[in-house]
Amino acid sequence: MTAHAYHPRSIFSPRTPRAAGGGDLCEINTTPLIDVMLVLLVTLIITLPMMTHTVKLDLPQSPPSQEPRPQVIELEIDFDGTVVWSGTPLESEQQLESYFRAEAQKVHQPEIHLRADRRVKYDFVARVLASAQRNRIKKMGFADTAEFQD
Repeated sequence: MTAHAYHPRSIFSPRTPRAAGGGDLCEINTTPLIDVMLVLLVTLIITLPMMTHTVKLDLPQSPPSQEPRPQVIELEIDFDGTVVWSGTPLESEQQLESYFRAEAQKVHQPEIHLRADRRVKYDFVARVLASAQRNRIKKMGFADTAEFQD
């Protein structure tokens, strides 16, 4: 009778390919790498003609418009509710209404840039906006709103 001692292989010992008996082989599986490369190649082939393809369009040229630049009216509302029309303080809401009526009658309505002080009550601003709407002012907008961002 003979006794054989079992010596397990160390993890540091080199592996040698075994014969046809189904041993371990030390190879890199390149199939996923090839799949990824083929997908990238197909994507490049499809998108390259789209990036280089251009369509030449001959668009009609229109002459520059002869419309005059609109007049700009600066409308300011101070912190105490005082309305200032292009540098002139207004005495009453009726005077503001008459100014709005006069500007609404013009063929080319001026642009009205409204600047409200950040401390003014919303009631004053709402009354000015309502007055502009009643008198059919079409080109009105808030100006310098960046100062309200805190």
